[in-house]
Amino acid sequence: MEYIVPDRKRLPYGMMNFKDIRLDNYYYVDKTSYIPLIEQANRFFFFIRPRRFGKSLTLSMLQHYYDVRTRDIFDDLYGDLYIGKHPTQDRNSYLVLYLNFSGIEGGLHNYRQGLDAHCQICFDYFCDVYADLLPQGIKEILDTKDGAVNQFDYLYHECERAHQKIYLFIDEYDHFTNAILSDAESLHRYTEETHKEGYLRAFFNKVKAGTYSSIKRCFITGVSPVTMDDLTSGFNIGTNYSLSPEFNEMMGFTESEVREMLAYYSTNSPFRHTIDELIEIMKPWYDNYCFAQECYGETTMYNSNMVLYFVYNYIRNGKVPRNMIESNIRIDYEKLRMLIRKDKEFAHDASIIQTLVSQGYITGELKDGFPAVSIAQPDNFVSLLYYFGMLTISGVHKGKTKLTIPNQVVQEQLYTYLLNTYNEADLSFSSYEKDELASKLAYDGKWKSYFDYIADCLHRYASQRDKQKGEFFVHGFTLAMTAQNRFYRPISEADTQEGYADIFLCPMLEIYPDMEHSYIIELKYAKYKDPDSRIEELRLEAIAQADRYADTEKVKSAVGSTQLHKVVVVYKGMEMRVCEEIGLN
Repeated sequence: MEYIVPDRKRLPYGMMNFKDIRLDNYYYVDKTSYIPLIEQANRFFFFIRPRRFGKSLTLSMLQHYYDVRTRDIFDDLYGDLYIGKHPTQDRNSYLVLYLNFSGIEGGLHNYRQGLDAHCQICFDYFCDVYADLLPQGIKEILDTKDGAVNQFDYLYHECERAHQKIYLFIDEYDHFTNAILSDAESLHRYTEETHKEGYLRAFFNKVKAGTYSSIKRCFITGVSPVTMDDLTSGFNIGTNYSLSPEFNEMMGFTESEVREMLAYYSTNSPFRHTIDELIEIMKPWYDNYCFAQECYGETTMYNSNMVLYFVYNYIRNGKVPRNMIESNIRIDYEKLRMLIRKDKEFAHDASIIQTLVSQGYITGELKDGFPAVSIAQPDNFVSLLYYFGMLTISGVHKGKTKLTIPNQVVQEQLYTYLLNTYNEADLSFSSYEKDELASKLAYDGKWKSYFDYIADCLHRYASQRDKQKGEFFVHGFTLAMTAQNRFYRPISEADTQEGYADIFLCPMLEIYPDMEHSYIIELKYAKYKDPDSRIEELRLEAIAQADRYADTEKVKSAVGSTQLHKVVVVYKGMEMRVCEEIGLN
């Protein structure tokens, strides 16, 4: 067993409690410099980020900073951090009320009971921990009030009477978004709860009323702007800072923060790679998030949870993790299927995803919020994909925001979604057969059977629907299938910016060092009505492009010791007419 340095900081992988991280010698990436910026912003602060991006830890960090109860341990928590050296006047001056809607059990059919139960627990805890600062008997009287709305009304009035100010934190305020978009009945029930005299709207009306009383600040987070827009007229004082450039780096890690973390652990852990080599491995999987148009071309953000997952496993096992995607991330992204299949309206939504996969980008206008009933509108749907972390800002195209798939983790989820959708259309894939073909592709150079299998699946699926799918469909389907191959990282034309190869199957040698084969796939498409002579034109064009791309430094450095195969594939309609290898390297 390797000797472990006794005082080496532990990695806070999966942790959300700031106090535990700071007092128990865990590594912490300092984000406290954003506290003064938050204070200078509007008092009622909305912030949306994808799952697993550090929202809950940020809330915990803010809670402990403002809580009157942590005044005595301020130096222990913040002393060596930015805010410890530059404290603000508001530190340790609030009673903190924290609600986490993800803790609410049940669905919309019993939403009121779930909200009441959760708030009852949180309100009672609040009364207990601040008992010496609140009127005597407040908890007993509160417990006689019926429901969260009435209890909240009583609580903030009593705090005002005691001359105390509240900082309200609500985590995952949009917890029910998944349920409300899954079927028409839930959507109808949700509309009732957020409009007119619905209970959820009534609760946020009380939050709004409380801001005229003892609630001096709010910080509310979630993963989508759907619920917020529906609640706007009930709570129309909040400001959404999700797209603001000054907060682009507040959650997630910058590359410099990742490098600093790796530099720290390289001094006390067995590293088999340089920091540059590890960054090169991690970057295509976890990096490339941009959350503000003005920040495009500057700093990009890594998914913080995925970085911690990678570093934790690298230190623990002394090598790159075989699975670059954390299993919990897969579960999170599975929820997206329910969101984008509202009322099982596949055709419209899939066209956006298929265009994204095939073209490499889509354009739209990012919305601050939109009602659930209009989720299917293209700009709203694109915005939802963005807020869920499935898209990132990549500049401007023809006057609209250009959005692309940020990295390999997200790409795999989207491709999996597409293939699952095809499966639901009675196109079944054999996992065993696919894995066998993938292994033979990587280790035996058996490429023909692999692409025959893809062509057969594509033809079977296309025969069930109209055949007006075209080049985007063929390219997207092929890319989705190759993305399931665990031995390679598929790089499509849009990723390379070279305009040459359609798909470069980049070998994952850091995980499978004994792989023997890598591939450039030049994919061409002729329409049904094109003459057969067009196939030969495309074949010759593909050969020239594949040769040119194989000569680039990017490919030469990536293939390592593997044998590079250049494969030309030409489809006419949904039928593969050419599948051949050109000049061996």
